[in-house]
Amino acid sequence: MKVVKLSLIALAVAAGSQFAVAGDQQESKGFIEDSTLELINRNLYMQRNFVNSQRNTREEWAHGMHLNYASGFTQGTVGVGVDAFAYGGIKLDGGRGSVGNGILPVDGEGRIEDNTGEMGGAVKARISSTELKFGEQRPTSPVFATGDSRLLPETATGFQLSSSEIDNLFLEAGHFTAINRRNSTNSDGELTSEYAEVEARSVDFIGGTYNIHDNLSVSLYGSEAEDVWRQYFGNVYYTIPLADDQSLNFDLVAYKTRDEGKALAGELDTLTYSIKGAYSFGAHKLSLAYQKVNGDEFFDYIGGDSIWLANSVQYSDFNAPNERSFQIRYDLNMASFGVPGLTFMARYIKGDQIDGTKADPNGAFAGWAGDDEKHWERDLEAKYVVQSGAAKDLSLRLRQATHRSTGFDNDLQDVRLIIEYPLSLL
Repeated sequence: MKVVKLSLIALAVAAGSQFAVAGDQQESKGFIEDSTLELINRNLYMQRNFVNSQRNTREEWAHGMHLNYASGFTQGTVGVGVDAFAYGGIKLDGGRGSVGNGILPVDGEGRIEDNTGEMGGAVKARISSTELKFGEQRPTSPVFATGDSRLLPETATGFQLSSSEIDNLFLEAGHFTAINRRNSTNSDGELTSEYAEVEARSVDFIGGTYNIHDNLSVSLYGSEAEDVWRQYFGNVYYTIPLADDQSLNFDLVAYKTRDEGKALAGELDTLTYSIKGAYSFGAHKLSLAYQKVNGDEFFDYIGGDSIWLANSVQYSDFNAPNERSFQIRYDLNMASFGVPGLTFMARYIKGDQIDGTKADPNGAFAGWAGDDEKHWERDLEAKYVVQSGAAKDLSLRLRQATHRSTGFDNDLQDVRLIIEYPLSLL
């Protein structure tokens, strides 16, 4: 069934190629000539203080390095190439009591490992502007995307087909059978969901984005986590320019999830959506968002970045059964005040009307939430990116989150300091 899905999209891409003005493969300079090599140094300190817990503090500090190589494609009708990566991390601080932040792997005795490392890669082939890739990679679709919120990025193993043959239209399809989590070096890790922690043997998806014009785009995707769920995604993004330094933009996102096959997470039938509006004026940006879960189970997903909902923030996703949530956010860019590279952000999200009492009693979410539960989160962030000189692109980012709930979730303080320095080596 999965081979059939990929074959269908391949045929559709091939049929559309006649509309392409000039394929990317025609622009290829060669395997070596188009190669890139990047090294990212990331230093991450993270502390979580659980307010109502005997083991109330988890504190970790580590340094990670991401070496990413992407070859060009050989010249000719069909180009071939490779992508490869080497990731490593070193513990700078953190003991047994600090386990739980997901920074580094944990050994058999429950201690954070002193260091970690992993290597992997993928082979790729391209015809015109259509590319097929197999191996360990970092998919970015809204229904299956690996995350990069800790020290080292997640990767997933499988096939991915992508195409930009038709102007303003991007199509992609994928079949993945394993994932390497953020605090793991196992490239054959199980495809478990983020909340229910049920395993799917494979994840398949197909979809794309069409840019109707410069200010309006639409996306549609469908996916299947084998024997767990089928999930559908839609997105409309629209920007209205008002003046040289003013604009309005609107972002509507919706997910429909239904159980599939053996329904390993139990009965699922949820429609989860968010709508976000933002007004940008000069150095300022003010955003408002509304999010709603219509269903008796949590909105769940596989892969750390497989959630595009507006109220998925630093700690909480605001995705509990029947939950509605509101967000207000303010961004400030200090470039207008003579300090380019310095930005600030503050947001507050409140969720209520949570009712998990009607969840499938035999399913994974039974008993996770009561009736009329509530919670809120406040996030603050400051970031500075060096604009020039030897340290150009070096960034320093300080994030702080406070979360409080009526009891179905944790009360905590979350502080992160992230220093990142990317270097282009080739």
